[in-house]
Amino acid sequence: MGRLFGTDGIRGIANEYPMTAEMALNIGRATAHLFKREGHIPKIIVGKDTRISGYMFESALVSGICSMGVNAIMVGVLPTPGIAFLTSSMRADAGIVISASHNPLQDNGIKIFSGEGFKLPDEMELAIEEFIFKNNAQRVHPAPGELGKVYRMDDARGRYTVFLKHTFPKDCDLEGAKIVLDCANGATYRVAPETFFELGAEVVTLFDHPDGKNINVQCGSLYPEILAQEVVKRGADVGFAFDGDGDRLIAVDEEGNILTGDQVLAICAYMMKKEGKLTNNLVVRTVMSNTGLSVAFERLGIDSVITKVGDRYVLEEMHARGAVIGGEDSGHLIFLHHHTTGDGIITALQVLAAIRREGKPLSELAKIMTVFPQVLINVNVKTMPEITTVPEIMGAIRLVEESLGDKGRVLVRYSGTQNLCRIMVEGPTQDETERYCRTIAEVVAKKLG
Repeated sequence: MGRLFGTDGIRGIANEYPMTAEMALNIGRATAHLFKREGHIPKIIVGKDTRISGYMFESALVSGICSMGVNAIMVGVLPTPGIAFLTSSMRADAGIVISASHNPLQDNGIKIFSGEGFKLPDEMELAIEEFIFKNNAQRVHPAPGELGKVYRMDDARGRYTVFLKHTFPKDCDLEGAKIVLDCANGATYRVAPETFFELGAEVVTLFDHPDGKNINVQCGSLYPEILAQEVVKRGADVGFAFDGDGDRLIAVDEEGNILTGDQVLAICAYMMKKEGKLTNNLVVRTVMSNTGLSVAFERLGIDSVITKVGDRYVLEEMHARGAVIGGEDSGHLIFLHHHTTGDGIITALQVLAAIRREGKPLSELAKIMTVFPQVLINVNVKTMPEITTVPEIMGAIRLVEESLGDKGRVLVRYSGTQNLCRIMVEGPTQDETERYCRTIAEVVAKKLG
């Protein structure tokens, strides 16, 4: 059998392998077994986003957990970082999130956190896969009197809100600030507005009526255009768009300009350096980071290291290098002095703290970094051979790189969670960059589509 886990948990189309109720049952069993130990009844937190398929997977996971003699604590709809927080603060043995993040409705996924609130390392994911594929649950299931129980935590959102507010500087407040939030009809739809309101802001909320089927539909961090219009229309100070599970953030300034994740990373790193909080003077970023971020960090005297795409790789490098901030251009930022994983609401709070501390609008703060023209095209693919083994694609990449010279760069890679090939090109002008990116994308579509 192939691997279940990708770069960010297990994902797929709901009700199709591997995202079936049967598989969720087995994942619950395997996770419960992995964290079970003598003389201790483990407890596992289970939460979800707003997808309609979440009910099915929640029931199956909880059944699997209890069938192994482990207790399950259901917290309902809560952002992924909220599950990580509760797992750690409740001293649970593990946390499981049912979500496919920014992916469309038909997808769903399962992410697992350790008791410390970190995503599982490869060896633990492999242990879960082995337990499932070898059908080990048939050998180790407990007696009827030793089955686990299910508890429902009614104050999960309140606990998480208190935690979030404590990440905002105590000498700041949001009195007089007007904020527009796009909750993507996802997991932040209640906790995000409550958090900013309780800190004193006037809050306007968009896409906060999930119906199980409208998560991420032309809204959220992948579609911030309506948010940008509303910020200008309502005369707001700033706008924030979250993705379906709340671990990403895209910010919009008061003029309606959409900031990249790299710009937010530059602003936050600069503020941390200024306040003496940038441990080892270091930021971790990925190969998708815009060239303008490198230029900005060089000017600011900030060191940075580059990793593969994926927040798990960013986090690994942060631990290895002793960095406390890292992130991706997609808006997935990690502030290790606040949390163990990316959290869109925490990122938004750090942006607001920068605006308050500097006394400048976000449009001014964003000038810390000039974004080089960058175009990203996603191509649906049927197969995923090593890019270097496809001569036609490599030939197209070489031609573009030769044309760009030292005025740009090319990155072609597969998505870790979808059947997509991502083509990213940076260049001197928008027109040139778009043309070069389309050239490579057409070859990819012809050979792999």
